[in-house]
Amino acid sequence: MSLSLKLYRLATSLAAPALPWWLNRRAAIGKEIPARLPERHGIASLPRPPGQLIWVHAASLGETMSALPLVAALARHAGVLLTTGTVTSAQLAAERAAAIHQFVPLDVPRAVDRFLDHWRPDAAIFLESELWPNMLAGLDARATPRFLFNARLSPRSAARWRRFPRAIRQVFGGFALIAAQSPRDATRLRGLGLRDIESWGNLKFATPDLPDDEAARAALAKACPGPWLLAASTHPGEDIPVIEAHRALRVLHPSLTTIIVPRHPHRADAIASLAGGVPLARRSRGELPVPGGLYLADTIGELGIFYRLCPLAFIGGTLVPIGGHNMIEAAQLGCATVVGPHYENQFEAMTTLHSVGALVDVADFMDLEATLIRLMSNTAHLKAMGSAGRRICEGFADLPDRLARRVLEAIP
Repeated sequence: MSLSLKLYRLATSLAAPALPWWLNRRAAIGKEIPARLPERHGIASLPRPPGQLIWVHAASLGETMSALPLVAALARHAGVLLTTGTVTSAQLAAERAAAIHQFVPLDVPRAVDRFLDHWRPDAAIFLESELWPNMLAGLDARATPRFLFNARLSPRSAARWRRFPRAIRQVFGGFALIAAQSPRDATRLRGLGLRDIESWGNLKFATPDLPDDEAARAALAKACPGPWLLAASTHPGEDIPVIEAHRALRVLHPSLTTIIVPRHPHRADAIASLAGGVPLARRSRGELPVPGGLYLADTIGELGIFYRLCPLAFIGGTLVPIGGHNMIEAAQLGCATVVGPHYENQFEAMTTLHSVGALVDVADFMDLEATLIRLMSNTAHLKAMGSAGRRICEGFADLPDRLARRVLEAIP
């Protein structure tokens, strides 16, 4: 074991007595579920099922969404244990995953040993970049095959890892397969001296469509004849450009209805104050939109309705330096997308969708307005963009099954 990993193991062991206090603090602010804190110490709340059991670990909500189709593919052949680290990802797993769910244990030796001794997984799968040295060492000690899927490595992380060449070999070299989510990530991983890095594609393109509520969508369509425009996951600094674009578009399309879905619904009052003389209705109050007005969707979990209703969406977190939000969800439902210049966190999805003509990027808020005017005036082009996005997502439909087969083949 490298010196850096030995020091890490010592540090986590020494920190273990303080961790219950830290977990209780997190529980007090809603970041942990008090009744399930023992799971974070490796104490299982459920028995191990008989037969083969494959463990899949997804850190938070985004990784859990990516894991769902893979979990479903594995569950057709074996039992699946899905671990996550956040309350929201646990809720999603409970609602939509065909697996046993547990919170991932803290990466301290005693918690890891309790977890692995109870569950005895026949294989372990980690998603993206969620790697815990004590857990990996525990799996290796038990000769459990481990896999890294949808692997990603940022330039900053690659630079940090290069400072610990021996740790690289021990952490990354023990994987039976590393499947990168993009050629860029594969190149960075190879730059660490790793061999046999494969690029299978991004699992996020194979995630299930966002849920729909046909009755709610029909009520909106009945209230307004359209056209419809969506601004999804907006942040402060993006609502004013969207409202100004709505004013400009309404000159050409008097019955245009623009839906604004703030990333954080608690901003609803602040957004409503920006509407000026434009009619505005709020979904949280049970109101319906009016033709030519704004519809403030200050609720959670309803983007699937709006992507199906609107032919065009601006994806927030891109006009301001946030890094962007999920663009694939819109493409899966045939919704053309526009993004600003700040899409660092969604670079691979953005470039993939842009390459097939499903997405347009703009330089600033003035460019946004001009682009929305141009696109909303060409319904045939919007349909072509939506179809292109849907097709590229459908091309990844078999990815979960192909990855699942590789795992199942590796189990003795």
